[in-house]
Amino acid sequence: MNKEMAAQAANKDGFIAALDQSGGSTPKALKLYGVDESAWSNEAEMFDLVHQMRTRIIKSPTFTGDKVMGAILFEQTMDRDIDGTPTAQYLWEKRGVVPFLKVDKGLADAKDGVKLMKPMPDLDALLKRAVAKGVFGTKMRSVIDAANPKGIAAVVDQQFEVGKQILSHGLVPIIEPEVTISIPDKAEAEDILLKEITKQLDSVPAGKQIMLKLTLPTKANLYKPLIDDPRVMRVVALSGGYSRDEANEKLAQNKGMIASFSRALTEGLSAGQSDQQFNAALASAIDSIFEASRAG
Repeated sequence: MNKEMAAQAANKDGFIAALDQSGGSTPKALKLYGVDESAWSNEAEMFDLVHQMRTRIIKSPTFTGDKVMGAILFEQTMDRDIDGTPTAQYLWEKRGVVPFLKVDKGLADAKDGVKLMKPMPDLDALLKRAVAKGVFGTKMRSVIDAANPKGIAAVVDQQFEVGKQILSHGLVPIIEPEVTISIPDKAEAEDILLKEITKQLDSVPAGKQIMLKLTLPTKANLYKPLIDDPRVMRVVALSGGYSRDEANEKLAQNKGMIASFSRALTEGLSAGQSDQQFNAALASAIDSIFEASRAG
């Protein structure tokens, strides 16, 4: 493991930029950026366009390790270059940003109020490639749609089982059991989730650490015990559909939690903006998310 990256991931002020929209969510991300489906005729052209968007963000003068501690990449982004340099290497060497990789293959069908991750039969091969490309850690997402103890236990069990596989490759897994923000029993689901994560932390191998990416909780500071646990390197928050202002406000109420926003980061960015307008909008977003991450 890169010790400089580990020190930054564990201790540095800042937040993680989630630039990891995959096949299913890419059209929506491009549409929000002002590029609709008429701009491409096949999947390859769509991914070319989203790489251009991500490259523009990463190369923006304000996108540096001073405020952006890390960035999560989609597999195709990791496999591409920026100015002739592999993306993960470019992030760390040129921008001072720690690279992470989204490794899940999407969600399985709903059962017991949750959506588990689909099987990942090629995960070991992907993790080896990630290590070779200089990636520090990974991220994988499940979804909780109800305060169902059986379902939530299954989500956390699967996340930690795969997390240990990731740790065996020398990578730090970001475990993301997202609680949907619109469900009526969100607070109850979060209480169950906290208990299940606390239980599973005992299975983390000695001397290893994981990270957690959690929905901003209904009860402020609910996850403080996890933030304080030595087996947890960092607890980061997803924006989950909240606007940037809402997400920042909620984040600032949670001590020690930092952002890992996707939509809330790119809100207000557009393909039609001049570089000056784009950089100014991104700088404003980064500043506000950085301050909210530090406020807690």
